[in-house]
Amino acid sequence: MSSEVRELIRTHLPEFPLRHCRHLVTDTTQFMSIDYGDVIRVANRHYLVYKNEMERRFGLEDPKYWVKRCHELETGERKILKLEFFETFPIQVGRLNVECFRSPDKESRILDLVRGDMRFMQGFTARDAVDRNVRVLDIVSGRRLDITVDRLDADHATYFRTHLPGLLRTYLGAIRAIGTLHEHGERHGDIRRDHLYVEFETGQWRWIDFDYTFKSYEHPFGLDLFGLGNILVFLVGKANITVQSLESLGLPEERTEKLTSDDLSIVIPNRIVNLRKLYPYIPEQLNRVLMHFAAGAPVFYNTTTELMEDLTPCVEELERLASR
Repeated sequence: MSSEVRELIRTHLPEFPLRHCRHLVTDTTQFMSIDYGDVIRVANRHYLVYKNEMERRFGLEDPKYWVKRCHELETGERKILKLEFFETFPIQVGRLNVECFRSPDKESRILDLVRGDMRFMQGFTARDAVDRNVRVLDIVSGRRLDITVDRLDADHATYFRTHLPGLLRTYLGAIRAIGTLHEHGERHGDIRRDHLYVEFETGQWRWIDFDYTFKSYEHPFGLDLFGLGNILVFLVGKANITVQSLESLGLPEERTEKLTSDDLSIVIPNRIVNLRKLYPYIPEQLNRVLMHFAAGAPVFYNTTTELMEDLTPCVEELERLASR
């Protein structure tokens, strides 16, 4: 570690123990070996690494070694650095066979496209000493949408009347944001409820993580639409309700026994989409929107515009019911 970098750390992070300083990294190719105490230099800035990001799903934590939590030494700001990493895998959604892959350059394009648009995370792309893509990202100070909803202390009927209309109104804006990407020929690529954050200070919903993409010539935005549908089903249900979790809801048997395979998600086969069978107060109009994402659906949405056209009047109806 150079005396210059030690001085930067001493100036901006005096609490950081200098004995833990490791290497100055200018080539990020071996990202697995970049760890706590290393300093990455790109774009004439220095980023002190303090941990790898973690993927948190299904109660498990999976380290993402190519994503580093850092302090930018020149400013003291916390940043996320995403280093160049590629992977490809096929998935099947109903009748669709889709090839998914991770594309750092695609995420860079979207960062350029949405610069200043606070519906999305912000950042810029730098190149390391061997021309590898390094995305320098601002950290969204907020909470994941799913955790936000889960912490609402209300039974489903109360949640449905008092919280859902406002949540869906805001969700329309999040769908519109994805539509903006599509209008420019881009896909989010990995739309999930934990990739949508509610900012603490403003309440703004912001999309994160754009480096996945997919090839599907028949439905070019199909996976994004299915992702939006999964979040919609989650919001209406106040949870992901599965065949396995049904019993814990304590619903009357005459409701649950009516479920068939056509009522389940086309994407996640154990997830229940036909929520009106569980909660009969869900309006038929809203449930019809949900059923576009069910295994038994005869047609699917191809564009965010189609989804918005169907969902908007449902939200207006819920708002009218809530105002009575």
